[in-house]
Amino acid sequence: MDYEAFFRAQLDTLKDDGRYRIFAELERKAGAFPRARHHTEDGVNEVTVWCSNDYLGMGQHPKVLAAMHESLDSCGAGAGGTRNISGTTHAHVQLEAELADLHGKEAALLFTSGYVSNWAALSTLASRLPNCVVLSDALNHASMIEGIRHSRAECIRFAHNDPADLDRKLAAIDPSRPRLVAFESVYSMDGDIAPIAEILDVCEKHGAMSYIDEVHAVGLYGARGGGIAEREGLMDRITVIEGTLGKAFGVMGGYIAGTAAMCDFVRSFASGFIFTTALPPALAAGATASIRHLKNSNAERTAHQTRVAEVRKRLDQIGIPTVDNPSHIIPIMVGDPHKCKRISDWLLEHHGIYVQPINYPTVPMGTERLRVTPSPVHTPGDIDRLVSALSEIWSMCELARRAMAA
Repeated sequence: MDYEAFFRAQLDTLKDDGRYRIFAELERKAGAFPRARHHTEDGVNEVTVWCSNDYLGMGQHPKVLAAMHESLDSCGAGAGGTRNISGTTHAHVQLEAELADLHGKEAALLFTSGYVSNWAALSTLASRLPNCVVLSDALNHASMIEGIRHSRAECIRFAHNDPADLDRKLAAIDPSRPRLVAFESVYSMDGDIAPIAEILDVCEKHGAMSYIDEVHAVGLYGARGGGIAEREGLMDRITVIEGTLGKAFGVMGGYIAGTAAMCDFVRSFASGFIFTTALPPALAAGATASIRHLKNSNAERTAHQTRVAEVRKRLDQIGIPTVDNPSHIIPIMVGDPHKCKRISDWLLEHHGIYVQPINYPTVPMGTERLRVTPSPVHTPGDIDRLVSALSEIWSMCELARRAMAA
């Protein structure tokens, strides 16, 4: 087989379909983000980033940076090993205690990313619980799907955010079998929010475990940043809460929180935890500082929601079609992969505005979009430039507009 020819042919297909991904080479500017340097073959230009998951700008917060500098100077760069072999540092233990407290749980367990925490926890729980069946929301993240698939447990998909369908499917399962219901709080591409209380009612009715992915909610919602479940007073009813440190908390890593026995069980059996090098202590220290700050400060969350509301209003006023949702994520619907990429490229080249196109397989074909994520560090001037540029390119691409809001 001509392997190289096969690779090139597959890549050519992606390019022809408008789905080939080109990474923008960015250099974030601490203290000035969302400004960033954009490195290209033609030189370096300044851009404004509108698609970052550093939702609150905590990746440049002085407390976070100070904690990381202090840890780096006192502990060095790396953890030095896996958590089992010399890699569990004081910073890791402190962070896990902080996360358990954030979610009102007995314990928490740290992983190298949110993807790994989902993959490792779900695959371990579903494979080790005898004859387990997993009920998975139809729009769950790839990390959840891969973890369930790796477990080789039976998996039944239920209709997205549909407690009634979940109820019907749980009722059809032998009640003696362990059942694990996996879903998200905020879905990252459409920005919709799960009916958590209703899903938990169904789980409790059938004696099923509940597993919620809060990666796009932790730090952003709740009185202390515990997520949608905290905001709605539901954390105590959830078996496993999974989150990330790489989005609103501005650093890197993933975790689960729950009972001490459950976390210890995953710690003891999850290959994705056991056989990987621990996060550097400086990252753990920075995440701890970020969580502690956001537990006691609502200023960032309040400013964030204000910016989101303003951008939504301004886009509505010029008829740019977005998905209406109650979260902080603003999907701008294009519906064509080539035009989606054209808009992204044009915004970057002519206005220094960076918004990455979102195409299949991240979203279904025909629903290609730009995913805009306003933050407290975007200024009114940034919003003006984004709205004006989008209006201009929307007309150039001859895309339909909604009836413009008053």
